Amino acid sequence: MKSKSPIFVLFITILIDLLGFGLIIPILPIFAIELKATSIQIGFIAGLYSLMNFIFAPFWGTLSDKIGRRPVMLLSIMVTMLAYVFFAFTHNLTFLIISRIFAGIGSANISAAQAYIADITEPKDRAKNMGLIGAAFGLGFIFGPPVGGYLKSISGPGSVDFVGYVAAGLCAFNLLLAYFYLPESIKHKQPAKTFRFRPITDLIFELKKPVISELFVINFIFICAFSMMQITASILWIDRYLFNEKQVGFVFMFIGLTSAIVQGGFVGKLTKTFGEKKLLLIGSILMAIGLGTLPFAPVDMFYLQLISLTCIALANGCITPSLSSLLSQTAGSNEQGQVLGMNQSFGSLARVAGPALGGLLYDVHFTMPYITGGVMMLFTYWLATGLVKRLKNQEIEKPIL
Repeated sequence: MKSKSPIFVLFITILIDLLGFGLIIPILPIFAIELKATSIQIGFIAGLYSLMNFIFAPFWGTLSDKIGRRPVMLLSIMVTMLAYVFFAFTHNLTFLIISRIFAGIGSANISAAQAYIADITEPKDRAKNMGLIGAAFGLGFIFGPPVGGYLKSISGPGSVDFVGYVAAGLCAFNLLLAYFYLPESIKHKQPAKTFRFRPITDLIFELKKPVISELFVINFIFICAFSMMQITASILWIDRYLFNEKQVGFVFMFIGLTSAIVQGGFVGKLTKTFGEKKLLLIGSILMAIGLGTLPFAPVDMFYLQLISLTCIALANGCITPSLSSLLSQTAGSNEQGQVLGMNQSFGSLARVAGPALGGLLYDVHFTMPYITGGVMMLFTYWLATGLVKRLKNQEIEKPIL
């Protein structure tokens, strides 16, 4: 087997997870309305996915430390596939809620995928390979929404059968690929500690560790600031710049494509040039600039926003793999899955808090979510600068066991 086969399989796994997410997100409010859901119910259903990610990212990660990465990946893919089969037959709100719960549970396997990469990758190459996961994120958001919209249109009112069938079929293909081409990555297992499923307690425990806690906080602020932009940008472009939904989709496609190119093609070179720590600082500044300037382009000069959007996309491409790499190098070899899972869990909380805060601030003034997000990223830069100074003379390299 070629050495890159596991990385490719992991890339496909995360891509399909995000394709499934991208397929559902644009049609979920429309479908829920067709099922007579209220606005509060739609918000609750939309938040279930991230809530399940919050709970089960550390669950899958910690379980993979105990029983191995391969069985966890296979089981989680199977759960996701069944969730989409269930989604295809959804014709009431109860079924919709159940399908979103299980989709969130299955797709929380990113922590186990990151731990797998940490197992098989040298520290100097870790950010590059973590970037491939980020590229899968970008591609999922590029292709998911337009495909989901098309499949919903041919499914008809009150139905999402084609959406569910296509998503389940992708997962079935992914399951076969992982079964035949994804070997176990833990060659020498550590003495197994007692398995625990205590996400809140474990999160508090990890937050007591100096370096890990700071990386968690930086990740939380970054995702919160970024998701504030995601939830309000569509409203900004439609209300202020008079975009239609198709144009809004193309703008988000631009962000996703740029992020995917950076994380999939340039992270390795950038890491060799600057290192993960400097890349984290550079990304924080770029994100602050991009968010802070986004709403100030004149109405008749929208193209100036492309500069802000490029900064945001580049920042996302720099920060995400750098944080994952630094966490994997800081964590012990027998807790890779747990720590990376906690980071994903923390990020899920940020994806709940960010949109809520962004919506509140947008009601105050359309510039407030972006100004606030820029200030938050400057604070992130300050936190990261202090962390980098303390780590400057240290080697965060652990043997891969």
